[in-house]
Amino acid sequence: MKRYYFLSALLLVCGWMTAQPKYSGTLPVLFVNTEGNAPIVSKETYLPATYYLDNMGNASFESIGSAEAPLEMQIRGRGNYSWSGFDKKPYRIKLGTKQKLMGMKSSKHFALLAHADDDLAFLRNTVGFELSRRLGLAWTPAQEPVELVLNGDYIGLYFLTETIRVDKDRVNIVEQPDLTTHPDSITGGWLLEIDNYDDPAQIQITEGNGELLRFTHKTPEVLSAEQEQYLRQQVEAMDDAIYAKDKSSRKWEEYIDINVLARYYVVQEILDDSESFHGSCYLYKEQGEGKWLFGPVWDFGSSYHRDSQQFIYVSPPWGQSWIEEIAKFPRFQQEVRAVWSDFYQHYYAGLSEFIDDFIAEIEAASKCNYARWQQYGNADVNAQKKAFKRYLTNRINWLFGQWSYSSAVENMPDAGVLVYDNGNGAIIVQSPDTVTAVKVYSVTGALYASVTSAEQEMTIACPEGVYFVQTISSAGRRTQKVVVR
Repeated sequence: MKRYYFLSALLLVCGWMTAQPKYSGTLPVLFVNTEGNAPIVSKETYLPATYYLDNMGNASFESIGSAEAPLEMQIRGRGNYSWSGFDKKPYRIKLGTKQKLMGMKSSKHFALLAHADDDLAFLRNTVGFELSRRLGLAWTPAQEPVELVLNGDYIGLYFLTETIRVDKDRVNIVEQPDLTTHPDSITGGWLLEIDNYDDPAQIQITEGNGELLRFTHKTPEVLSAEQEQYLRQQVEAMDDAIYAKDKSSRKWEEYIDINVLARYYVVQEILDDSESFHGSCYLYKEQGEGKWLFGPVWDFGSSYHRDSQQFIYVSPPWGQSWIEEIAKFPRFQQEVRAVWSDFYQHYYAGLSEFIDDFIAEIEAASKCNYARWQQYGNADVNAQKKAFKRYLTNRINWLFGQWSYSSAVENMPDAGVLVYDNGNGAIIVQSPDTVTAVKVYSVTGALYASVTSAEQEMTIACPEGVYFVQTISSAGRRTQKVVVR
């Protein structure tokens, strides 16, 4: 009986017991009408359509067009499982002219993501994108929640999202032309996706572990023989270097930016994204002799679906390309711990408040969405928010234990820096090379001391206790445990 009254209240508030569909009015509403009200049934073929955006009195966003004067656009389906597996569909849109939709950078190209598979208050992608920004990846897609009315039918809460493409305001690299043969041009820019679906135009290789590895090239789209040869040589060379038996080798770092990969990887680990290196995993390369960079982030739909007390490459349900092997390189683990330490100290704070603000923004619209799509959950986004926060907190605490305590830093190869307790209430840092920076953390993760210098030996006074000392020198970055007695 309680469920009946709850649903009746939602239906009444959201207009489903009236003649016209009703949205919450707390978010901007995007109205889209296809030509002749034709249904959208294809992911490949755009339909002509018109649109207008009503800000519903929200001064933070600008209305664009109107019911009397709608603007031209095209729309088609998008996604793989998200397209075929749900009645609430995602779409790709191409505007007739560039617009700053919902305050985003001016563009024609956006996606309308349904997130029908996100039963954790629509927080998976939202927090994944926010973590990417906090961890300093070069570009993260912007997204804004809207309510969508398609051909007069209210179809719920959607997320207007910037698509991943080569553009000065998105993946800012040279746009390599299709079918070029020039030896300089074929070096970049490249935008690839490690894919989990077959495509006849893909570059496919056998990964060092025997698995099939698929690379879908987004830019350029059509390859000359020279482009195909270059790309195949690049991915095969990366694979060979990653699967080198000598894990002290730095050959793979000649191809892949280790710091950018560490940042991308830490984002995936925080959300326990068990499909992160299996599909919708992007990497790009600028023209010239530069390295491949992982990112931008995109799909966090597989986050928090399993026991979080393991790394993402341990028993993944669908496989994880490369990352398990890369994690065997001590230098990568060092870089990961440095990125983690920086995030935990400076960028973790405020994440809970960010989540609260987001849920407050979408709460009313999510009720109307639930009235429309009860089969996909999120009846109570505040309850689901609490569940998401529990996953997040448990994951952060577990990673802290892996990357901040002695189990994560002992038995590391000598990086040329000696850190020890001098027996007189101080930590000594010595190196045959110049030490440029030292950070000392307590066991709780609090930053105790930070020293920037250019010396071969430093003395840092500390009271009794257990500390983790991060050093940066010409020998690299290292974290070591020290007990001051």
